[in-house]
Amino acid sequence: MLIQRYETYLKNNGLCINSISCYMRALRAIYNQAVKKGLTVSKNPFKDVYTGIDKTSKRAVDEDVIIKLHRLDLSEYPSLQLARDLFMFSFYTRGMSFIDMANLTQNNIKNGYIVYSRSKTRQVLSVKMEKCIEEIIKRHKGLTIENYLLPIYSELNRVSGSNLRTHNKRLKRISEILGLEKPLSSYVSRHSWATIALRKGISVQVISEGMGHENEKTTRIYLASMDQSLIDNANAQIIVL
Repeated sequence: MLIQRYETYLKNNGLCINSISCYMRALRAIYNQAVKKGLTVSKNPFKDVYTGIDKTSKRAVDEDVIIKLHRLDLSEYPSLQLARDLFMFSFYTRGMSFIDMANLTQNNIKNGYIVYSRSKTRQVLSVKMEKCIEEIIKRHKGLTIENYLLPIYSELNRVSGSNLRTHNKRLKRISEILGLEKPLSSYVSRHSWATIALRKGISVQVISEGMGHENEKTTRIYLASMDQSLIDNANAQIIVL
């Protein structure tokens, strides 16, 4: 079935189950509108694909891991250094997705901000161009093609999915160097930004807006599976008699 093939295509391009579900729900809404207008008959083509919201397992790392990653000397391993810098770029930009980073060009820089449209939701976000972000862009400027900000695409490879797989393999190698129990991935930077923000007392509303979620409900589902330690600490304080 066409819908199932599309689901497989999205999986092969590195999208997580909730991202795929988001695309499927959007398609289903369009399909239902077409049915209402009599443009097609109702056959429920989405019955064999996932359209729910999966409770995500904890992917975030603690702030001390982010600091170690930032300070790690990878100057002898250019490919790993790039992977680390892309991870940190995502973290610095409130968890920008890999595909959105790949598509950034000089045109996205406006008045000291990176302004871009999320590929997942088409929502426009603005991220202040902090010094740490500028440093990463400058460090890899000579490796970029055309007008792109970051050296993710090459003349021979402009497929985001294959580039993402390579990126995650490099992050896995960095994880081994750092001795991490669970490997880093492109999603970890986004989850870590949200978790660290929550631990620093930043409101769910601000976290939601920063991540480009359409509503706080999405953010609460997102955070619920990410920081059990906050709940544990709260309980420990409450039960002390």
